[in-house]
Amino acid sequence: MQHLTALERRTAISLALVFAFRMLGLFMLIPVFAIYGKDLIGFSPLWIGLAIGAYGLTQAVLQIPMGWLSDRWGRHQVMLLGLGMFAVGSVVSALAESVYMVTLGRVLQGMGAISGAVLALASDLTREEQRPKVMAVIGMTIGLSFAVAMILGPLIAAQAGLSGIFWFTAALAVCGVLIVSFLVPKAVSQASGAEALAKSGFIADLFRHPQLMQLNLGVLVLHLLLTAVFVVVPQRLLDQQLASASHWQVYLPVLIGAFILMVPLMIIAMRKQQEKGYFLFAIGLLIVSLLLMLSQQQLSITVVALLLFFIGFNYLEASMPALVSRIAPAGQKGTAMGIYASAQFFGAFLGGVIGGAISGAYGGWSVFAVTAGIGLIWLLIARTLAVPARSQRLSFSLVVPDEATAKQQVSLLSTLTGVLEATVVVAEQRCYLKVAPGPFDLQQVQEQLAAASSTNRKH
Repeated sequence: MQHLTALERRTAISLALVFAFRMLGLFMLIPVFAIYGKDLIGFSPLWIGLAIGAYGLTQAVLQIPMGWLSDRWGRHQVMLLGLGMFAVGSVVSALAESVYMVTLGRVLQGMGAISGAVLALASDLTREEQRPKVMAVIGMTIGLSFAVAMILGPLIAAQAGLSGIFWFTAALAVCGVLIVSFLVPKAVSQASGAEALAKSGFIADLFRHPQLMQLNLGVLVLHLLLTAVFVVVPQRLLDQQLASASHWQVYLPVLIGAFILMVPLMIIAMRKQQEKGYFLFAIGLLIVSLLLMLSQQQLSITVVALLLFFIGFNYLEASMPALVSRIAPAGQKGTAMGIYASAQFFGAFLGGVIGGAISGAYGGWSVFAVTAGIGLIWLLIARTLAVPARSQRLSFSLVVPDEATAKQQVSLLSTLTGVLEATVVVAEQRCYLKVAPGPFDLQQVQEQLAAASSTNRKH
């Protein structure tokens, strides 16, 4: 069994830290802004929601373009640019005296959309067979960052106020710049891999892909629910006589408990091959939790509701990217994940707007009623989701002179035993295969590709 090389370990750890510092800074505002933002000029529930979700709008818009830019400028340059914008946005928010300037700072923070560049660099620096391990390490930091932010945010705000959170976020951005400059390995060559970055030629088709459309809608709704709910949850805890400095005492056990209870669900779903059933169950947990939050009386009910919410949220947050990866056509995973990430961040923006607008017009309880209704609509739509069988993704170099030859190779490869999908990208001189877990002859594929490359070189 192969293990990660020293370079791959360094890549995984350093890029995970860059991801963690950026996401930690973005998430820390969520549990505290509804409380500490009241002292800002122009405070209103709508502007609270806008400030919480504003980063999601620029993240959604720039996620794919920044990935493309990293192909042309270089991964490190784009990562440094993004972290620089994140630091500038943090300083603007730290110095702000009005909710409008905080929102502007959050917009600037969101302009540091470096996810595509980070994942592409991880792809550049790792071997094909070890890449899933590196991607898993980076992916786990997102969930961990959220959990730490929910606990750290109230603690820092209690000691240093809202500006203290933004100064801390700016310091994290500077740490990220230092990590990119001195710890993140530099790629000797830069591959424009379709499995890592979005490609413009695939976007229109993937937007129309029915199963991917469902998952994109799903992650949009999931993050809409999260940001909408946290426009009002901090105030709910205050109303239930829990001081803001003590909110971490609710978030810490809830998040730990949710993680512990979520893991068995994932294991059972995979072992019993009942992923769709547990997927729908997790959405159901979200709906039940939101209905429980309609009760305004007891802190214990709010804690139980939050526990159920985060069990469902964590399960869906972990399982949906894996489904996108499995459903995406061969050679188009980078584009599929880019669209998915944009939907995720746009959902965060919409949640802030919807939560703030509804709370301001009808009160906090109405946010829970509306979001429960949105969750129910999602549940009804998700019933038609088709979960595909597990497959393996392979890529090979292939000499291919033009699109006509590429189409011929796709036709030939698609007829081989065990090949579910084949994609040949002329610009990359690579072939991507999606392979079934059953019978598959790797040697047969390699021989055909070698013969094709030899023939094409002669022409």
